[in-house]
Amino acid sequence: MKEIKKLINGYERFHQDYFVENPDLYQDLFQGQSPKFLIISCCDSRVHPAQIMSTEPGDIFVIRNVANLVPINEDDGKSHGTSAAMEFAIKHLKVRHVIIMGHSQCGGIKALMEGDHGHEDYGFIDPWMKNVTEAREAILSKHGDKSFDEQCAHCEKEAIGISLKNIMTFPWVKERVDTGNLFVHGWYFDIGSGSLLGKEGVDFKPINELSIN
Repeated sequence: MKEIKKLINGYERFHQDYFVENPDLYQDLFQGQSPKFLIISCCDSRVHPAQIMSTEPGDIFVIRNVANLVPINEDDGKSHGTSAAMEFAIKHLKVRHVIIMGHSQCGGIKALMEGDHGHEDYGFIDPWMKNVTEAREAILSKHGDKSFDEQCAHCEKEAIGISLKNIMTFPWVKERVDTGNLFVHGWYFDIGSGSLLGKEGVDFKPINELSIN
């Protein structure tokens, strides 16, 4: 149980920084939140949006799921966690930007590229990754001669493009994008180099070279 002490120590530093030395911030946040950014990120422990972008509490609304996917719009009365969180952030918090942030070495994308596993260990992962099956098919078609690791790296970026397409199937997203009240971005974080890339057209380029809205 000694490892839990790291979290307790971290909380104590957080409390000192934000409740003792800077109490006004959380007094304001206690009244409500008004983030301008929704970030859809992977669950991967190495990819924390708040750390990567050095944000303060209240700056970003974050949805984390396996492989930072956006499913297609399915208004079928069933429970859809990612879609529900998107609905709250976009309709009610009125965020101005949605950032779908993928990353290198993604386990979800690796599972997708491996194909159906056919056993209990992937009973939830395989069905979830079917949201971007189109990405796997595209990579096998375009990069079938590459190594498996190279295919995965290509698929990580390809899947961001599929999620950017999927998010536009939600009418309340499309309406806001069409009227200029919402901007949707695709970003990619390379764990090895620390570089952050943004999708512009069919390419990814360093984030500080993008034409930002």
